[in-house]
Amino acid sequence: MEDLLFPEGVCDMEKARIPVGEENFELLRKKKSYYVDKTRFIVELLEEDFKVNLITRPRRFGKTLNMSMLEAFFDIRKDSKDIFEGLEIMGYEELCAEWMNQWPVISISFKDVANDNFEDSYEQMALDLAGLCVEHAYLLESVHTDADDKDRFARLKAGKATEAELRNSLFIIARMMYAHYGKPVILLIDEYDVPLAKASEYGYYPKMLNVIRSMMSTSFKTNRFLQFAVVTGCLRIAKESIFTGANNFKSNSIAGSHYLDSFGFTEREVEQMLEDTGQLTRLSRIKQWYDGYHFGKYDIYCPWDVSNYVSDVLREPDKILGNYWKDTSHNNIIRQFVGKDGMDVNDKFEKLLSGGSIRSRLTEDSTYCFENAAEEDFWSILYFTGYLTIDRSRGKSDSGEVILKIPNKEIKTIFGDTIVEWFQETIGIKAAERREMFAAWWDGDDKTVADAVSIILNDAISYYDYKEDYYHAFVAGLFSGAGYLVTFNDENGLGRADVVVKDRKTRKVIIVEVKHSDSEDEMEKDCRKALQQIDLKKYASRYLNGYKAVQCYGAAFFQKKCLIRKVTVPGAGKGSVFKLE
Repeated sequence: MEDLLFPEGVCDMEKARIPVGEENFELLRKKKSYYVDKTRFIVELLEEDFKVNLITRPRRFGKTLNMSMLEAFFDIRKDSKDIFEGLEIMGYEELCAEWMNQWPVISISFKDVANDNFEDSYEQMALDLAGLCVEHAYLLESVHTDADDKDRFARLKAGKATEAELRNSLFIIARMMYAHYGKPVILLIDEYDVPLAKASEYGYYPKMLNVIRSMMSTSFKTNRFLQFAVVTGCLRIAKESIFTGANNFKSNSIAGSHYLDSFGFTEREVEQMLEDTGQLTRLSRIKQWYDGYHFGKYDIYCPWDVSNYVSDVLREPDKILGNYWKDTSHNNIIRQFVGKDGMDVNDKFEKLLSGGSIRSRLTEDSTYCFENAAEEDFWSILYFTGYLTIDRSRGKSDSGEVILKIPNKEIKTIFGDTIVEWFQETIGIKAAERREMFAAWWDGDDKTVADAVSIILNDAISYYDYKEDYYHAFVAGLFSGAGYLVTFNDENGLGRADVVVKDRKTRKVIIVEVKHSDSEDEMEKDCRKALQQIDLKKYASRYLNGYKAVQCYGAAFFQKKCLIRKVTVPGAGKGSVFKLE
């Protein structure tokens, strides 16, 4: 087990209210949940001269919570002194007097515009805009707003707006708020690129791009009703001209010099959280799993992971460190490039997975349209979205390239899972072309099988840290998509066989027990161990009646080498002799 330490020291239970998934700043503060003070972000933001400020960070690095904090601070409809009490921002008295709750604010997030087709995503966007209009329904009663704008607003609120009205919706609302308050509007758009990432995944990118591009254009270009706008996302999508025409546009990524400690947790902040919750002895393990990101001079931890893990261990002291980011992020980005035609990234994947680093140029002019993406785009996307980080230990490249590596154990598991999925998909697709290999499996020709598997393995991406699980998936992937019934960890006899393959037409069965060898010299011995396990655990017993033959294989793998040995167990009416050959 990875971590069996129990809490040390005395835990302050009020400080131990670790918020997981709470992205509403006002609610978090009112519930007195644990909060890592990021309010200096407001000071740094107002020190910079901009009209539109795009801030890109990886997913789950606190973008939404910070945007909610900005809304609470600026919104003229609120009185937020109490929820900011005791935080760093309150020490800037003149700034607070000028900016705190003094400006009309439009705040919207597109994080839920993430469906598998354009129609549903467009409808979700319309619903989000309708909800925004409900929040500002007072504009319909204002004596200062234009009558035609009220009609458009009413249609947006009812979800009956034309496409042109939806694309111009933020501009229309800003114009009405300017008329009502007599002040320009602060516009906050969170996760602007989620609709585009999802559209790329499901093949409706051009349609969604047209909507997002026109909405951003009308919101930012020569909008005299705008005080300023803050936009967050993972990527600056510059190639599609989304922000072309935006006056005084600034882009701030993890490669820049602004807001570097405003998103994510610094090591000192993690130490303080662990000290406050009595978990300081866990720091080194947490660092291995969730640290490793380099934003300028800062070492940054993923806040989602740290908060989740600390919250879990307070309830379950023997909680094992694991992957919290996996199910929340768009990990299919990696999958779309693994084995991509015309792009040879597989060797570089092997270097990364073995703990090494690669060299690449970085471009911030990225795109979610991967169809025509170059390899440079791919590594840039992985860097800006948090899957890779700068390898500081290697210094800088003289050629203008940067040196990249996987930041931590958590991201390494995501890469590994992706590679396993790739095995199952791509090997299965090619299986129809491997009749000779299948014939060898069914005939018990272990030498031909080993030769064929070695050839395939040599072309595959290796992830040696996965050990047996990795090779289980590889063996099962050889048979997937070929008309066989393939099962993992099938419960047979006294245990679970690694891989079982059934051919219902011929009534034959293949059982494979997989071992990961520590060296090439150990492979023969491990094959025998695998076969002995099949025998002792009686994996073949359930197939002795009703099946003509059961081929039992012991397979030993060491890196890209494999050795396979077999025994044949006669089927019904032929006895049950298990003989090592």
